[in-house]
Amino acid sequence: MSKPDHESLSHEEAKRNKRMKWTIGITAFVIFQVVVAVFFVLVIMKFKSPKFRVGEFDVRTLNVGTQASPSFDMSFVAPIRIKNTNWGPFKYDATTVSFIYGGVQVGQATIPKSKANFKSTKKIDVNVTLSSTSSSNLGSSELITLNSQGELKGKVTVMFMFKKTKVSQMNCTMAINTTTKAVQSLSCK
Repeated sequence: MSKPDHESLSHEEAKRNKRMKWTIGITAFVIFQVVVAVFFVLVIMKFKSPKFRVGEFDVRTLNVGTQASPSFDMSFVAPIRIKNTNWGPFKYDATTVSFIYGGVQVGQATIPKSKANFKSTKKIDVNVTLSSTSSSNLGSSELITLNSQGELKGKVTVMFMFKKTKVSQMNCTMAINTTTKAVQSLSCK
């Protein structure tokens, strides 16, 4: 082989190696972009309803009537928790939480309009006063079983442009011991 043929072959091989490097680089970049896009769609853009719960509390006052006149009056500070597991803030409207005893509403708490930041829990302490004058099923029981129910509507915003309306339901059951004046059990669905 002559020297010019050898140089042109070497030059062609160098061009081919350069093209191969560019092809590998571009392919790696495209694969990386696809992985980032799939992660973004599957993790970041997944909108979930925040958890809306009432936490354990201490009873401030509790007055229970007699067996002849079954009734109760109670006051406490309800720790309302709104846990936002989304990658954007959850802005919600004002709402109320109803406290129900024996199928009858005995009190309510107002939750003001606010927002829960991304991946955090908003804590709101609300004063609650409950009153039941005709608690026929209270009888001689040492437990007052209450349900707290509420609905929280709002919008989750991700990346300052993607918005989705979400609704959270509260449905908690709590048993208050009338002798110790303490919450004996609390469960939320």
